[in-house]
Amino acid sequence: MRVLHAVTLHSPTHAFGGPVRVAANLCHGLLERGHDARMTALADGFGHPLPDTVEGVPARLYQARRVLPLGFSGITSPSLLRDAHRLVRAADVVHVHLARDLVTLPVALAALRARRPLVLQTHGMVDPSGRRSARLLDALAVRRVLRGAAAVLHLTGHERRELDAVVGGAGLERAVRLVNGVPAQAPGPPPEGPPRVLYAARLHARKRPVDLVDAAPAVLARHPDATFVVAGPDEGELAAVRARIDALGLAAHVECPGPLDAERMTEELRRAHVYVLPSVDEPFPMSVLEAMAVGTPVVVTASNGLARDVDRAGAGRVVSGADGIAPAVLGLLAPDARRAASAAARALTAESFAMDAVLTTLLGVYEQARASRDTPYAGSQA
Repeated sequence: MRVLHAVTLHSPTHAFGGPVRVAANLCHGLLERGHDARMTALADGFGHPLPDTVEGVPARLYQARRVLPLGFSGITSPSLLRDAHRLVRAADVVHVHLARDLVTLPVALAALRARRPLVLQTHGMVDPSGRRSARLLDALAVRRVLRGAAAVLHLTGHERRELDAVVGGAGLERAVRLVNGVPAQAPGPPPEGPPRVLYAARLHARKRPVDLVDAAPAVLARHPDATFVVAGPDEGELAAVRARIDALGLAAHVECPGPLDAERMTEELRRAHVYVLPSVDEPFPMSVLEAMAVGTPVVVTASNGLARDVDRAGAGRVVSGADGIAPAVLGLLAPDARRAASAAARALTAESFAMDAVLTTLLGVYEQARASRDTPYAGSQA
């Protein structure tokens, strides 16, 4: 089966975050099962010629051009818009990681025009919005592609309800729950040396990286040799992180290495004693899944889409606010507690978020989409 995955942006800093990683993981799994999977996206921050792969997956990339001052929504490529019809015609299934932007929306529309089976996955990026630009895009294109898709994949019941609200009327007819999967990781030795606490995500206000810096003094009071790593591409919070480090006198204890590529990310996760993601309303963070897959216990907030799984499995700690981060980290630094949480984290990802099970579900969606794009998928409607 020839499958085209479309995402918004690929960059050396991994600025677009989880959707690119999810698409790459799915494509790797499809390739391993003998399918022809490839990606298309905008590219930014590379030299010329542009890469022809994304994390090892064959890809057709186009140089990003900014046409509107709207963040990721304001970038596009005339060449991509011109080639979209040809790209989708070459695929048996078009899988679009949909956002309100000038990349994924045109590819989805091209798939509908070419009558290619269209599968959408929104990663929590399409929700009810009062912004004028969002309402305009919804009216012009978003509702059309959501209604016309052979299947719309959602992570949680909350995301499904938000998509229903965007569509309006009776809501989605072809909704399928598909969790993010994470590739299996070989067991490794526990981290050595002084405690190392890691944050590795976009430095964005919603991710709340400053909360980890604020928690550092209480941890250092018990573990004066601890190190904190705040890694990720800057999306407006790096200055605040550095200012808080200076204000608290933590320059000797907090590192800010910038973005991590996939190999470095895995290395840092294995070195960390605890992974902390203080973000609020996080739908289904790949970094948390990746941390648990290598056996690193996690600390997340109660509004994180994985909080219930983490809590039930004992794979880390769930906190209600920033003041709970330091006690949670300290609890997980106790050797017995970390050992138990590490084993629970690996078991949770293997049992509930294995790529094998995710791919089996996804291939069923693809086959149903190919069989009849006008018939609602008969799988889970949860």
